[in-house]
Amino acid sequence: MYKVNLLSGMIIFSLTGCFSSSSSNDLAGQECSVSQQNRLLISELERDYLWNNELPSNINPDDYAGIRELLSAVTPDQDTFSFIMSRQEYEDIYINASFVGLGFGSLYNTDENVVQVRYVYDDSPADNVGLTRGSRLTQIGERSTEEWFQLVEAGQASWDDAFGPSQEGFELYLEWERVDGTPDDAYLLKQEVDTNTIMAVERFQVADKDIGYFVFDSFINRAAADINSAFDQMMGVDELVIDLRYNSGGLIRIANQIASQTSWQQVENETFVTYQFNDNYQDESTLFNLGAGIETLDLDRVVVLTTGASCSASELIVNGLRPFVDVFTVGTTTCGKPVGQYPTEICDDVLFAVNFQSVNADGFGDYFGGLAPTCPATDTVTTDWGDPADPLLAEAFHYLENGQCSATAEQQGQETLLMQRSLTDLAPAADPRDIILEKHRRHH
Repeated sequence: MYKVNLLSGMIIFSLTGCFSSSSSNDLAGQECSVSQQNRLLISELERDYLWNNELPSNINPDDYAGIRELLSAVTPDQDTFSFIMSRQEYEDIYINASFVGLGFGSLYNTDENVVQVRYVYDDSPADNVGLTRGSRLTQIGERSTEEWFQLVEAGQASWDDAFGPSQEGFELYLEWERVDGTPDDAYLLKQEVDTNTIMAVERFQVADKDIGYFVFDSFINRAAADINSAFDQMMGVDELVIDLRYNSGGLIRIANQIASQTSWQQVENETFVTYQFNDNYQDESTLFNLGAGIETLDLDRVVVLTTGASCSASELIVNGLRPFVDVFTVGTTTCGKPVGQYPTEICDDVLFAVNFQSVNADGFGDYFGGLAPTCPATDTVTTDWGDPADPLLAEAFHYLENGQCSATAEQQGQETLLMQRSLTDLAPAADPRDIILEKHRRHH
């Protein structure tokens, strides 16, 4: 059976879900009229779509202006995950894993009219001039960030206007405050930036514990070597904190590698994930697998830092490990994506339609509302990676030292519970399509 073989071979959790980098039923090369593309899309959905029994019974492909409009019109309300992107977007994001820019991601703080730096890629123009997570931009080009906020709010400019085109050699002047408040400035030239997957690796002594910590950004191909390097630096630690707060997904084999290297003695020969398809296919399970991993920590407890931007493969690490080791999460509820896709080419576009739901060895995979944190904590962008003053990391340390959440976390948890009980209609979990597109739009 085609799909079972595909999933047992190369499965990828993309930034929005799971997919294979190639497919024997790709639709590229077919006739590319609008009508034919629409018919190909309907055929794909009827055969492979997870919720194919909820598609409209009579779909006229000629009623729609294109495959994007058709996909939006026929998918049921619970599907906030299926989408279509151009082949070039697909290659830039999932294959090349690079972009032309300054090399950092940002958060727009409207309360203070500053642009906060959330992360910086290694050896990028931003890294080379000393920008770090927690830096605060105060001027972009000839205007202060306060002026840019006013222009954007008035609809007279966009942040793309502020940061300029994605063009190699484009020069941009920036002024910023470092984490310690020291002012700095520089002219930066945009260049092609490689998106490294490990943002930081640290070891801490907390009470009598040796605690390893690493920040993991994206489950892409190069991550296998990056992870090995990180684990090499953490051999012998008593505890491990994995920071996935902004990680919206990646390769399943990389998620499996991280989980396996963390707790190999507890998970060897056990099921990491089971894929549940529609009635046209049989379910398929994948065992824990070190893959390209070498060193193992063999821990029976792990702490994972999460936010609403922690999706797909990030959630899979948490859910996959939980039947076998104690997994404690710190931060906020994850995005809630226990379903996945593999890509199918339709002419110059790539279709990501939901093909399966993933469950762990206990059969649990119903977390469309996200995975709630063990200890709630609010992410703030005021410190660099690995700073013990970071609220999520500080809460993780408190838990590891005391075996319980802090009083602040307990209070946040109670407040969240009371707020949820007071609402008659809860807002849906964050749409992972928005998370991934936003993540790449915010690259500068």
